[in-house]
Amino acid sequence: MTRASLIALGVAMFSAVVLAADTPMANRVATSMEGGYRIIRSNGIPDHQTGQFPSRRNPNAIAPKDYTWRIPLKPRMAAAPIPTGFAWYGVAINGVPMEPGTQEFWNDDRTSNWHYEAIGGTSDLGIDMSLAHVQPNGAYHYHGLPKGLVERLGGDAGKMLLVGWAADGYPIYTANGYTDPKDAKSPVKKMKSSYRLKSGNRTNGLIGPYDGRFTEDFEYVKGLGDLDECNGRFGVTPEFPAGTYHYYCTEMFPFISRNWRGEPDPSFQKQGPPPGTRERKPRREDMGGGQGPGSTARPTPPPRPTQPARPTPPSRRPQ
Repeated sequence: MTRASLIALGVAMFSAVVLAADTPMANRVATSMEGGYRIIRSNGIPDHQTGQFPSRRNPNAIAPKDYTWRIPLKPRMAAAPIPTGFAWYGVAINGVPMEPGTQEFWNDDRTSNWHYEAIGGTSDLGIDMSLAHVQPNGAYHYHGLPKGLVERLGGDAGKMLLVGWAADGYPIYTANGYTDPKDAKSPVKKMKSSYRLKSGNRTNGLIGPYDGRFTEDFEYVKGLGDLDECNGRFGVTPEFPAGTYHYYCTEMFPFISRNWRGEPDPSFQKQGPPPGTRERKPRREDMGGGQGPGSTARPTPPPRPTQPARPTPPSRRPQ
């Protein structure tokens, strides 16, 4: 993704940080097959350059974690798509977790049903060039295509590239897929999601048009793109020549899937405080409502609840 397109998506530019291989912050990941599962044990430290953390837009420092992911070797298709909720959606092959949504809500109100998007809109949650940032507990995690990992793997030009595993056991690829899902010899093209921005204006308490600031600004339209509502499809892949269901990291919403097509393993449920819990009062400077990244105006508290309110950007405690 180019610098211009990242800026268009509202992604903050950053100073790169290299995590040296001979320090405690080095990437540690090990994969084994045990009892019908692919077990990935990792410390969650990326094996590529990251943005500067902590930073003005993300005050959280990257810290080693102790992850053990259990990925079913024989995934079971669910009767219907299962929303990921606040669980980890999957894990990249370098042991860094993947999370599609955020735990940031309009007006810090979990009952509002308006979730801020980490990528795009006018919110600035300190996303780096790998579409990742850091949670208050130090967990570095991806919200979209992990560009740094893709580059370390040699890129995906003209091919499908495996970058991770979803909690249900199905593989995750970059945006590239075969034109004919049944033919590995067919040309490779970028998969397009079947989601789009809703038209018109929000009607549930918020003023303004659907602009991509919130997850709820988007809708799924069957057949609009190449993929289903889980941002995946069934077909052959380099690792599965007989075919399997698989996911894609697309360049546009949902970026990574917001639903599982199979039954997720419990090891991807998060541990610790409930969603939305913060360790300290969030910082709000430079996050003026609707003025875009870099605004120095402080947000005005929105009226409640008798008057519809304009959306104000989320706190700077990325989740």
